[in-house]
Amino acid sequence: MAAVRFHELGLDDRLLKAVADLGWEKPTLIQEKAIPLGMEGKDLLARARTGSGKTAAYSIPIIQSLLQSKMTVSEQAVRVLILIPTKELGHQVQQMVRQLTTYCARDIKIADISGQADISAQRPILMEKPDIVVGTPSRVLIHINQKTLCLRESLQVLVIDEADLIFSFGFEDDLKSLLCKLPNIYQSYLMSATFNEDVQALKELVLHNPVTLKLEESQLPDSSQLTQYHIQCEEEDKFLLLYTLLKLSLIRGKTIIFVNNVERSYRLKLFLEQFSIPSCVLNSELPVQSRCHIIAQFNRGFYDYIIASDEQALSEAKAKGKKQAGKKKGGKTDNCR
Repeated sequence: MAAVRFHELGLDDRLLKAVADLGWEKPTLIQEKAIPLGMEGKDLLARARTGSGKTAAYSIPIIQSLLQSKMTVSEQAVRVLILIPTKELGHQVQQMVRQLTTYCARDIKIADISGQADISAQRPILMEKPDIVVGTPSRVLIHINQKTLCLRESLQVLVIDEADLIFSFGFEDDLKSLLCKLPNIYQSYLMSATFNEDVQALKELVLHNPVTLKLEESQLPDSSQLTQYHIQCEEEDKFLLLYTLLKLSLIRGKTIIFVNNVERSYRLKLFLEQFSIPSCVLNSELPVQSRCHIIAQFNRGFYDYIIASDEQALSEAKAKGKKQAGKKKGGKTDNCR
């Protein structure tokens, strides 16, 4: 069967143009399955690996629906709520929606209230009644209780992204309280990398006769999602060149940066932090539990960049250290102090 193209999904021309700008020729598996169902108004429970395109899988049908409704409804209101477990993921969701609404930004407005900004500083944003609000359950609940955000009359779509993490990040009570303040009928999306017990509990709370997408796909991205760069430059220019590539978005998406030793990995991390580019360091000197935690954070979207050291250089350094220690152990002791 031939692969489906975005223009075959019945999307608004403005959406198609934004998708073309992103360089997407055809939808990923989760997008191909979820977008038509979302446009039909179905509740969705979807499991797909990190990096498979889950954010666009729910954002595209939501934007399409908003564009259609604005043709007949002129009243501005918050119609979509996207709940996420971390401010980092909130920023990514907002960025994706902004990219997809490049050619209809006047029609569709989004507000990310997941950050640590003072509550009062976010009130003017919510007073404009953005079409889409992104936030953690606790931050959204605070605004509802303070009456700076009202969803009972206007909400049409609820999304819980990274649903398998919401409870583990301590939002269970806030989420349950928040759900009581929503209307009785709305479309729901649960997007997750796993189907754990928390996701099953959320399914009972927010979904009504959902379509379940349990996609069997590789846990690794295919070659079309990977890009390798080779640039020759002087040693003193390497950090500056990397900073330039990242800041100008010439390198996009999740990235692994290899360096030749552990010390250099930390130097690069500190260098990038000076320019507000967060990254994490991965090497075999870290405890196994720490390495697993770092990889989990990277997969969940806490970081876009992993700085990994060359393990061959590391093993050679360890071997050299052992050899030197052996010489000292077997040598004369008259030099000891």
